[in-house]
Amino acid sequence: MKKGFKVLSLSLVLVLIIAALAGCGMKSPTEQPAKEEANKEGAAAEPEITLVYAEVNPLDTIVGQTDTAFKEKVEELSGGKIKIDIQASGVLGSENDVLDTMLGGGGTIDMSRISAFALTPYGGEKSKLLSIPYTFVNREHFWNFATSDLAPEFLLEPHEKGSGVRGLFYGEEGFRHFFSAKPLNGMNDLKGLKIRVSNDPVMNGMVEGLGASPTVVSFGELYSALQTGVVDAAEQPIANYKSNAFPEVAPSLILDGHTLGAIQVIITDEAWDKLTEEQQNILVEAGKYASEFNRKISEEAENKVLEQLKSEGVKVVDVEDKTPWQEAVKGVIESATADNKELYKKIVDMK
Repeated sequence: MKKGFKVLSLSLVLVLIIAALAGCGMKSPTEQPAKEEANKEGAAAEPEITLVYAEVNPLDTIVGQTDTAFKEKVEELSGGKIKIDIQASGVLGSENDVLDTMLGGGGTIDMSRISAFALTPYGGEKSKLLSIPYTFVNREHFWNFATSDLAPEFLLEPHEKGSGVRGLFYGEEGFRHFFSAKPLNGMNDLKGLKIRVSNDPVMNGMVEGLGASPTVVSFGELYSALQTGVVDAAEQPIANYKSNAFPEVAPSLILDGHTLGAIQVIITDEAWDKLTEEQQNILVEAGKYASEFNRKISEEAENKVLEQLKSEGVKVVDVEDKTPWQEAVKGVIESATADNKELYKKIVDMK
């Protein structure tokens, strides 16, 4: 009887302990795994997010590879919960078309890789300074800016002005050079040519300063415009020049390096605001990774493409002294920086 009484007493004590734990909001050892399993099931049930990402160039370009690096890092960090749907080769339109769509709302395009100067008409006045001719003396100069305390205010300027987009990170696609169907041996060979521009005031002024005629043609129509003589010449970074088959219709390239192709990856405020703080942090972290990736591959990729172009018969002329070119476009440099002289000087002094 005593043994049975002890067993009964011990059972009663255990019941009272479990009841007390429950009353204090604590879980018994057998309840805790069940809760953890429920949490896992809840996480698994979270809907996936897909962000549509526009890119005007093919994926084998420097910017295309940067896009892919960003996509893969986002999907890795999010465990596949955030997917980046890259629509490359200009299938969603030119950079200006894409920006118009993004700012128009509706969510059909959430993100894009764009040239920094393309933001000028959309509230990115500071970004215009990055496309001033002959500002960056080399790549290191640009990256000194891109990693400085100034860089974030350039990225966020359109958002702060209410344009509806914000920049996530910087990259570059190499120095931009002129190419033509006609032989280019020096600056004087540009005089009188119809040179394709993207309706950017700085670019227009630079082309005029060099004695040529700026002609607005969308990027998607540039190949046929060169082929048919609508324009005589254009300008692009070396990798984009090759990837878009421009050497087929304009096999003369002069390496004047008038601007470094500074790029930004932007996202609409509408898409950004739908993300949780954790998801936003994932995009920021992936942006840092992609920016560093871009920095590592850009020069090496460009040099490789340049050697390929030479071996394929493209006439490549280097410009050893850029002083005459700088003097020719001095007017547009002064007018384009007049409202931000101090800020521009800070960028110039970062070399």
